[in-house]
Amino acid sequence: MASSVAAAARRLLVHRHRHGHLLPKCRQLSSSSAADGLDDGGGGRVKIFDRDLKRRHRDRAAWAMREADGFVDAVAENLLDRLEDCRKAFPSALCLGGSAGAVRRLLRGRGGIDKLIMMDMSSDMVRKWRESENTTEEGPETHFVVGDEEFLPIKESSQDLIISCLGLHWTNDLPGAMIQCRLALKPDGLFLAAILGGETLKELRIACTIAQMEREGGISPRMSPLAQCEHRERKEMKRLTCGPINKGTIDFSQMVEWSQQNMELVERSCFFWSEALPNTPLRNLLTRAGFTLPGVDVDKYTVKYNSALELVEHLRAMGETNALFQRNPVLKRDTALATAAIYQSMFGLEDGSIPATFQVIYMTGWREHPSQQKAKSRGSATISFSDIQKQFGPNEN
Repeated sequence: MASSVAAAARRLLVHRHRHGHLLPKCRQLSSSSAADGLDDGGGGRVKIFDRDLKRRHRDRAAWAMREADGFVDAVAENLLDRLEDCRKAFPSALCLGGSAGAVRRLLRGRGGIDKLIMMDMSSDMVRKWRESENTTEEGPETHFVVGDEEFLPIKESSQDLIISCLGLHWTNDLPGAMIQCRLALKPDGLFLAAILGGETLKELRIACTIAQMEREGGISPRMSPLAQCEHRERKEMKRLTCGPINKGTIDFSQMVEWSQQNMELVERSCFFWSEALPNTPLRNLLTRAGFTLPGVDVDKYTVKYNSALELVEHLRAMGETNALFQRNPVLKRDTALATAAIYQSMFGLEDGSIPATFQVIYMTGWREHPSQQKAKSRGSATISFSDIQKQFGPNEN
């Protein structure tokens, strides 16, 4: 008996040795930690997003993305316009994930870039970029890297410019990713980023929340959390669930009518349940990451779609679908159809289309350099604001 057990053990070891390439190369999370989104490093750090799932989303987007996307191109163009405000050139640049393909296509000599590195966590996306690059001869010398923004594989103080267009909002540690970007920059290097803000897809959040409450009697996280969502009190959510929208107690038309009358309360509940990120202003995040001369501004884009299904297809093509660890992988057909119907009923336009709001937050920061202007120390002013007001006279407005 003992000899047979030993022989079986030897066969198992030989099998593992011969087929070791079939085994996963990365460390695996335990079932409990993976379900809860906890880091396996022992520190108990919470992971909001499933980065492996997001990589698969990017793989799918590599062949599903549109050749020209009006929304993505508008964001990339707005981000690159900031380079025209800079007098200095940036010989070496790094473009991170997201809509890096649109950035490369719309660069058009801005920034004086001679060498460009394009990086994405998806090997399929990088392969698509490389194939597109082979068809064009214009632009800077371009290199391609497969890498993760959370673990930037770039040498310290090696880049003059880092651009991230619609990618960093999927990182579990946004301040940590920004710190790595700062360290990769040379002194007086520029960091440009655009991420989706908390008001993005607010119409879809509301419609999905109401549909789940009516069809399933409760809600689950269907939308990924985004930065700068205002924190809401749980008691407001309790008031909403105790309202007239409960499973089996109200028909569809009454449900929509009540939701329109209580739009503010519904919207607050959606943002409460969608938020999982610390409520830290992004201007403070830039300073926390060590950037100087920080700047943050916000734009809102409204995109029209024929239906909610077309909106979902567009999100898939951009790789912007839900990647939460604590997500419900199953969406019932009744809930999906109810979401589309509520979306059309509550937000539909006269021409039959539906609007979708995208809030884009643009961030600008520089790595510290002695030549940069600095604020004077506190208390060093030699003239007061009251004296200035006396000099210019009272403000009638």
